[in-house]
Amino acid sequence: MTDTPAAHPIRIGELVRARDRLSFIYLERATVHRDGNAVTATDERGVVHIPAATIGALLLGPGTRVTHQAMMLLAESGSTAVWVGERGVRYYAHGRSLARSSRLLEAQAVAVTNQTSRLRVARAMYEMRFPGEDVAGLTMQQLRGREGARIRRLYRIHAERTGIEWNRRQYDPTDFAAGDPVNQALSSATTCLYGIVHAVIVALGCSPGLGFVHTGHERSFVFDLADLYKAEFAIPAAFDAAADGGDDIPATTRRAVRDAIHTGHLLERCCTDIYTLLLPAEPDGAAEWDTDIVELWDRKGNVAGGTSYSDEELPW
Repeated sequence: MTDTPAAHPIRIGELVRARDRLSFIYLERATVHRDGNAVTATDERGVVHIPAATIGALLLGPGTRVTHQAMMLLAESGSTAVWVGERGVRYYAHGRSLARSSRLLEAQAVAVTNQTSRLRVARAMYEMRFPGEDVAGLTMQQLRGREGARIRRLYRIHAERTGIEWNRRQYDPTDFAAGDPVNQALSSATTCLYGIVHAVIVALGCSPGLGFVHTGHERSFVFDLADLYKAEFAIPAAFDAAADGGDDIPATTRRAVRDAIHTGHLLERCCTDIYTLLLPAEPDGAAEWDTDIVELWDRKGNVAGGTSYSDEELPW
């Protein structure tokens, strides 16, 4: 067996800025390898070359195999690999974040640990669900009440649209089969949504556990963001799947959510929303946050790393 010819290490200046990359590329049933500074995807149709420096996140779906050389190239390029379910549904694991900087993560940490900024983000998340409505004067408790009423209304609307008898949202996390078809579908749709949102969060270098509305769970931020999209991507697909019937409601639901996510460009929207919430002055993510800089913290302001700050000659 011959080794892959070594390519020169990728320099920061050669990388495509984060805002100019192909945000997400999804692959399934293919072998992912490396050819120079390109990632290759090989299946029965042939080989496709993808310049690694242009990739934000590579979503590896079912049937993919990835080589060590390919993972090295993705890491050097500031890209990440995220192992997901079919068409990006369900999150399983991830590699290195595409962010070379901790700037977005730090913005998240600062916002969540300051009561004023946390309230700003939490309110913004609720306001995103009521476009065109003035909810600026509502308290957090009132916003939670409005959101609960909105979701209950959506359940009734889609039940009437699909002709499904609807009582209430009811499920047992320890006994999925105990739920009726529509509740099974809703659980499946929500799980799919959590998976894709989780993949976006880790690809951008944020923490899934630092939530603003939800708190105390390792996926609090996942739950926060997923709630922004349930009304559009999860609930309609779940009621449609339940109305279609069939022997495998969860599988039907997953396919419906998968197609809705693909058609609705949820990955791109989720990226934009994260920037809008955490860095409101840069909602398009245009900041130069992919430069490879290490600094040292100082109360008066960060200083450059990789520098000796000793001002005396030591005996050794």
